[in-house]
Amino acid sequence: MVATTAGVSEAETLPQYDRKCELKAFDDSKAGVKGLMDGGLAKIPRIFIHDRTSLHHGLGLGTSRFNIPIIDLAGPHGDVVNQVKDACETWGFFQVINHGVPGMTMEEMLEGVRRFHEQDTEMKKQFYSRDVKRSFIYNSNFDLYKAPAANWRDTFACIMAPQTPAPEELPTACRDIIIEYSKHVMRLGLTLLELFSESLGLDAGHLKNMDCAEGLFVLGHYYPACPEPDLTLGTSNHADNGFFTILLQDNLGGLQIRHEDQWLDVPPLPGALVVNIADLLQLITNDKFKSINHRVLAKKFGPRISVASFFRTHFGEGVSSKVYGPIKELLSEENPPNYRETTIKEYILHYYNKGLDGTSSLSDFKLCKKAN
Repeated sequence: MVATTAGVSEAETLPQYDRKCELKAFDDSKAGVKGLMDGGLAKIPRIFIHDRTSLHHGLGLGTSRFNIPIIDLAGPHGDVVNQVKDACETWGFFQVINHGVPGMTMEEMLEGVRRFHEQDTEMKKQFYSRDVKRSFIYNSNFDLYKAPAANWRDTFACIMAPQTPAPEELPTACRDIIIEYSKHVMRLGLTLLELFSESLGLDAGHLKNMDCAEGLFVLGHYYPACPEPDLTLGTSNHADNGFFTILLQDNLGGLQIRHEDQWLDVPPLPGALVVNIADLLQLITNDKFKSINHRVLAKKFGPRISVASFFRTHFGEGVSSKVYGPIKELLSEENPPNYRETTIKEYILHYYNKGLDGTSSLSDFKLCKKAN
């Protein structure tokens, strides 16, 4: 593949390439990326081919002098608060150990994701949907029709809070473990919110009282082996759209974060969970905490399996009307607000309509600075 013009890939310039038709055909199959591989695919379809610059910018710098912070939550409380403060302000990403989520629960959650995605396609099709208000859906690429190129992954998405789905709304392949895992992750999320609050110099309950843990949106990602991993990505360059995310990943690796203009690997650490700051927490902390761009590489081997738990409400009536802006206690004449107020619903709609295109969603919510 060669880039023909800025931001345009060969896939978009080949003759007789009807991208919309190919996207619809893939979507209508309801078989996802795994369905393509089950059919013995040797070359990836053009809808998955990314522009060269998005694939290779900074690639090969995954090993460097930088090490992503690892925080032991069982350490002395003051030390933990200071480590969280430094990680949130400098990195936007860190791994936690001694976090309280049982190892067996984590392993079974990964297996639950595998069971769902590897069951018969006809069983999965009943859950295939792009209706964002449903409590449980399965599809490939939430932004399939918006993003510049599709990503090499399938996903199920489940709204676990503020209202937990009825058991019969969840697939039997992963029903029990989603419920159990989500309870543990919510407890950990509340602990992290206290640490975030204290690291900002606020009362421990401040962010919880702002309803930053009102919603929990759980995604089960399945990244099949890819025959041409150098042409695509598992997940494009992006930042997350909630307050923060807790990620459970298997041992295959592939997650990278953008730090000081380099792509750095986030190596799997047995028993650890990855935590990252998301856009809404950067917004309400007025840029004190950093929402960092990250991506997942496609690989020749797989599947890679991960579970991303987003702390935010999702689409639905009556759950996303609260207005959020920079926290007043963090503002001053020297530190005026950088962002306008917004609702979670407005922000998520903007994010979904834009898709994962590598640009910041926060920039559209920035206030214009007055000239001195």
